[in-house]
Amino acid sequence: MPTDSTDARKIDREGEAGGCPVTRTADGIWLVRDYAAARAALRSPDTVQAGLGVETLDNLPARIRRPVLYRDGPEHREHRRQTARFFTPRRVDESYRGFIDSLADEQLAHLRDTGRADLTDLGFGLAIGVVCSVIGLTESRPGLTRRLERFFPEEFGSPGFTSVDGLYWVWRQARNWSSIFLSDVRPAVRARRARRRDDLISHLLDEGCSSVEILGECITFAAAGMVTTREFITVAAWHLFTDQSLRDHYRAAAEPERLAILHEILRLEPVVAHLLRRTTAPVELPGGAGESVTVGPGQLIDIDIAATNTDRAAVGTNPLAVCPNRSRTDATAPALSFGDGAHKCPGATIAIVETDIFLSKLLAMPGVRMHSPPRVGSNDAIGGYILRDMIVEVDAR
Repeated sequence: MPTDSTDARKIDREGEAGGCPVTRTADGIWLVRDYAAARAALRSPDTVQAGLGVETLDNLPARIRRPVLYRDGPEHREHRRQTARFFTPRRVDESYRGFIDSLADEQLAHLRDTGRADLTDLGFGLAIGVVCSVIGLTESRPGLTRRLERFFPEEFGSPGFTSVDGLYWVWRQARNWSSIFLSDVRPAVRARRARRRDDLISHLLDEGCSSVEILGECITFAAAGMVTTREFITVAAWHLFTDQSLRDHYRAAAEPERLAILHEILRLEPVVAHLLRRTTAPVELPGGAGESVTVGPGQLIDIDIAATNTDRAAVGTNPLAVCPNRSRTDATAPALSFGDGAHKCPGATIAIVETDIFLSKLLAMPGVRMHSPPRVGSNDAIGGYILRDMIVEVDAR
């Protein structure tokens, strides 16, 4: 077993280790690296979603319904209650597992036929297919992958109306929104206006949502379910390809053990490494040494997930190592990679199951090996990572 000083992470993380007291930065932001304090902030009824463009959406007319990611309070809780059926473990087993299995075979067929492929592209193809099935984006015109790549580029840039770069960002994203609406969302909405299906778009239509409001929900789910899952599939494969013992364990394990390994990798390599919340009333957080810290109303809290997930008080010894027996085998493992509280990721079970199905099939291929590790970039908006160009090979047919 590695020592505490051994850092098995593939992604470099800056800052102090988990378990540090809550601190306040020079610009007034409350920084949380302690697991107990982070969970308290995420579960508090007196904190609301911040960051991720929330401030921009606040300027929209009140008649336009915000995507669920940007809502809080009773309206948000009711929406989550009504849509929970799409994400339950039972729904995953009964409705999605067979479909995911077929999608994984389709993606890996290219690798099998050519002997070499970019794993990040294969993982993205899988994630797109799964999320589109859950949402109901099943009437898309050809080119959805390309449209999503343009909408979620490696370099996001920043909007603005006082510079050429800022104006270009606004123009480019407006064009991308229009492209996805016309090619993907509108055909799906039309089909479901004629005949409802058992998917999210049908539910939104029953709630009276307009096509533009459904577009906002679809983009939100695309970011949460497609983009993040692609990164996790890649980083998990990277760990397995470079750790023979872990790979052998994963290959020989039953599904519950494999899921535990994936949870452990995600604990160490959270795709979303920073969550922001704003207080609406005084919030008391554990401050260390038995003391507490009171964060006043209107304050911004920055939760460092990469640090809280390595808090020894929560995850035990060797927090920087991949220990397969550490995490429980469900989405409530002792880590905050899927968030917590009202905005905890609803698709946690789907993401882990589809990753496991894909990687199990990949590692069973004859002679499978990593030709070159991924190129690592960063997503500053969420403190995350962007992995591209991970080339894998298999023996010729």
